[in-house]
Amino acid sequence: MRALHADTGYLLYRLGLRSGQLFNTFLQESGLRLRHYAVLRFLAGSEGALQRELSNRLGYDPSAIVGLVDDLEKLGFAERRPSPDDRRSRIVVLTEDGRAFLRGTDEAGLRVTNELLDPLDAAEREALHGLLLRIAEDGLN
Repeated sequence: MRALHADTGYLLYRLGLRSGQLFNTFLQESGLRLRHYAVLRFLAGSEGALQRELSNRLGYDPSAIVGLVDDLEKLGFAERRPSPDDRRSRIVVLTEDGRAFLRGTDEAGLRVTNELLDPLDAAEREALHGLLLRIAEDGLN
């Protein structure tokens, strides 16, 4: 394991898996998964998005986005509406129920983060977040 733990990319991968497992455990009760949550969080920061934009921005396969949005619509957390710019396209928007669900997940999300980052003090957490943000902004846009 020492050789694997010397590989930063592997450590990031494993920590990402662990974070996803912790959050999915919390979300199980609602019937959602982390992928649904990511769509909801993205929509919360926008006025809506085309499905292809969701696919591009979140890095999910377009066919997966269709199923995720279908699931969210069934729960009343999102809805498809005609695009004001193109009548042939539909945008996905967050509903008030979706916003309420996200508000209810804030505390649980914080608990997951705290569990994952428990070995770090506040300054280390802030430094880690800043570094990860810098990497994400450069590599995930």
